[in-house]
Amino acid sequence: MNILIKNGTIVTSTKSIKADIFVKNGKIDQIEKGLITNKSADKIINADGYYIFPGGIDPHVHMHLPTPAGYSSDDFFSGSRAALYGGTTTLLDFVTPRKGQPLREALEQRKREALLSLVDYSFHVSPVEWRDTMAEEIKSCVVEEGIGSFKVYMAYKETIGLNDENLFKVMTAVGKAGGIVMAHCELGDEIEKIRDSFAGENKIEPKYHPLSRPPNLESEAVKKAIKLAKATNCPLYVVHVSTKESLLHISEAQKRGQKVYAETCPQYLLLNDSMYEGSFRQASPYVMSPPLRKSDDNEALWDGIIDGTIQTIGTDHCPFMLEQKMAGTGDFRKIPNGAGGIEHRLALLYSYGVLKNRISINRFVDIISTKPAKIFGLYPSKGEIAIGSDADLVIWNPEKENTISAKSHHQNCDTNIYEGFKTTGAPEYVMVNGMIALEEGKLITTPITGKFLKTC
Repeated sequence: MNILIKNGTIVTSTKSIKADIFVKNGKIDQIEKGLITNKSADKIINADGYYIFPGGIDPHVHMHLPTPAGYSSDDFFSGSRAALYGGTTTLLDFVTPRKGQPLREALEQRKREALLSLVDYSFHVSPVEWRDTMAEEIKSCVVEEGIGSFKVYMAYKETIGLNDENLFKVMTAVGKAGGIVMAHCELGDEIEKIRDSFAGENKIEPKYHPLSRPPNLESEAVKKAIKLAKATNCPLYVVHVSTKESLLHISEAQKRGQKVYAETCPQYLLLNDSMYEGSFRQASPYVMSPPLRKSDDNEALWDGIIDGTIQTIGTDHCPFMLEQKMAGTGDFRKIPNGAGGIEHRLALLYSYGVLKNRISINRFVDIISTKPAKIFGLYPSKGEIAIGSDADLVIWNPEKENTISAKSHHQNCDTNIYEGFKTTGAPEYVMVNGMIALEEGKLITTPITGKFLKTC
């Protein structure tokens, strides 16, 4: 379908201009003021009064994630549906192999699980152990599969986490292969000791979750990851940064010229640890790792976005039904960690970032789309509005108001950590590869199908 979008204000990471866009064969074909309507346009959209953004890229989601409490409640279909309602057109999920499972075999399995996605997708691969073949497997993911990012966990040592020796080996292999390591930075051994100590004292309520994962165990892990990345000459991307102390280590490394990138999430900007007070039903939806922090951390993270220490905003989208959260009624350690957010990322950052004069609208586009595209090898096909780029476009109504609620959201979950938040601004149209997926704020009846993307 060829589409002419007229009279909108195009917003990229570097500029805002009033111009028309002609979309042809899934690509942006022309960008000019006053494009003349012609017969080759199958549809004309009047975007007067609206912004046009490149489609959002969420670099950190967990669809259909297996846990002892069952799979996370969004699969790739329902999760990508929620993404479209929020203006996200590309998601980056994870491949977490079983112990002993070859990385490429696990990747193929994950690709099959993602076939129902309505948006484009790719993956970060997680080495959960070290084998003699691992360096070659990592290289093969880069060269043969086009996957360049590898996530490591410094926590969860009994299941998927790596000790320091194996972390060093993985970083060395990824650096040599030309990839980037993403790191979940928490000192897992120390955390487990605190968790077990609380449980031994019958301190089992959700409020002990944040107390068992104090800020210094994140910041010290960040410091260690930066040191290992430097020693192995491996680029580092620190996921879901939640503390001001972590930002100091990241900023210092960046100033030294080390390739260190930082991601945070809306929950760490807008929520704090007061959410863990109250009954189990009230507090358990907010159990995630790392946990919500203090208001001072919220403000420090906003400052990190403003000064450029933080490059991207992901969501760590991983919702669970309240019944699943109830698995930890008698022990906070058994509460499945995670919450949803992919649908609300753009609206929250626009409302509480742009409209509160914390960030410019161009910086908004940079952190929700352009920077993740550049870091993970998708640019300029994604994350940009330019001739030849994929026509992943969000036509944004800056006046549309909404109150977030589990009763009206589109993720497959019966709770919402942003319940009651008021937002201004929402997608009116969303296009994926030149196909309209959302029209006048409603999902089209015939779903489109996303495609797998190589990131290197």
